[in-house]
Amino acid sequence: MPISKDDPLRRREFARGVTDILPAMPGAVAWGVVTGVAMVKSGLALSWALAMSITAYAGSAQLAVLPLLKDASPLWLIGVTALITNLRFVIYSAAIRGWFTDYTRLRRVWLGYLSGDFVIVTFLNRVACEGTFVHRDAYFFGMCITNWVLWNVASIVGIVGAAYIPTQWGLEFAGVLALLALVVPLCRERPALAGETSAAVVAVLGHAWPLRLGMIAAIMIGITVAMLVDARQRAARASPQARS
Repeated sequence: MPISKDDPLRRREFARGVTDILPAMPGAVAWGVVTGVAMVKSGLALSWALAMSITAYAGSAQLAVLPLLKDASPLWLIGVTALITNLRFVIYSAAIRGWFTDYTRLRRVWLGYLSGDFVIVTFLNRVACEGTFVHRDAYFFGMCITNWVLWNVASIVGIVGAAYIPTQWGLEFAGVLALLALVVPLCRERPALAGETSAAVVAVLGHAWPLRLGMIAAIMIGITVAMLVDARQRAARASPQARS
């Protein structure tokens, strides 16, 4: 997705996207290193780990399926686990869809592939404060490409240096903290708060379930609750308008 040199406003939005996502990048880098180390220490060959990092580009799904790959679980179970783990991107896509309907399908597909948790939350925080703005795709792409590059560099560092990076460093905790710093502000919205709270409760209760089913159940319950609360809010807002 080229950024035209003849359009200074597009270049400024792209640059702002790069700048706005940088505070979240220490967490993304930590998470990328953790994922790279986990892939190698789970027994995945170096070449497969590198290919998985660059093509899958889905840290949580990668971490979710690694134990299944290690145990030679059925292919259908691995696929379903990865799919369910990433179902949150359906909610993300629905949340930002209205801001990108004016762009071509190819551009939306490309941005969708490159998007990530930090990118979505940062974008939603900006539009919540500022509303619509021109060249949203350039701004979004600036965040996406920065996140993609740093994530893959960090993941490759983790893959190559897995033998030298102690698990006692607690890098995964740094990644969780960075994600929390972005997600917590979204709890101002009732659907997000309801979904995150219900998912957290189910995740804790199902922590000991086999095959990470607790995490899968938490994601499904969180998404369902958030959608139900959002639908109820929309119906409540539309009801007075219908009566008037």
